[in-house]
Amino acid sequence: MPAAVGFDLDMTLIDSRPGIREAYRALTARTGVHVDADLAVSRLGPPLRTELGHWFPPAEIEDAVVTYRALYQELAIEPTVPMKGAAEALDAVRAAGLRVVVVTSKLGRLAGLHLDHLGMRADELAGDLFAEGKASALVEHGVRWYVGDHVADMVAARTAGVPGIGVATGPCSEAELAEAGATYVLPDLTHFPTLLDEIAVGSGPASG
Repeated sequence: MPAAVGFDLDMTLIDSRPGIREAYRALTARTGVHVDADLAVSRLGPPLRTELGHWFPPAEIEDAVVTYRALYQELAIEPTVPMKGAAEALDAVRAAGLRVVVVTSKLGRLAGLHLDHLGMRADELAGDLFAEGKASALVEHGVRWYVGDHVADMVAARTAGVPGIGVATGPCSEAELAEAGATYVLPDLTHFPTLLDEIAVGSGPASG
């Protein structure tokens, strides 16, 4: 099986902020519990329950998760757009004879809707995983490098024993990604194909 490049989803491959903002606003309207949607979308990365825990009492979080995810499917898929350079990054992976694996904290079903809507094809998709929790999926799917925008993604790469490639397109700066252990740090995905050319020599369709 060819080796793979792993990618986070939100703020790495897709800019889901417009839709997530609308979903949080609708959640406020539905539940009567105020969620600062602008603040919430400024810190994407951690699991949904972590964000909802800032606004809902513990006993209400699971109901809020169910309500939010229903609203998300209705409101958040259409407004989402690819991150700059995302399509070219995926094309570069396949041109190198490698597979694309998406590992995200987002529920896999919703992540799949995003990928389908934007015409992004992943060879494997693993959802509902965060930080160290992503490592098992990275190992299972033969990921050789993991690309993400959050310091927790660099933790995932380090735990899996693979180089982390940080992209400073989310809530974490280049310095924060480097401090979290990123092997490479890029301002955005437009720089990824060049980096892949440099690091993927000899990593193509051979084993992963």
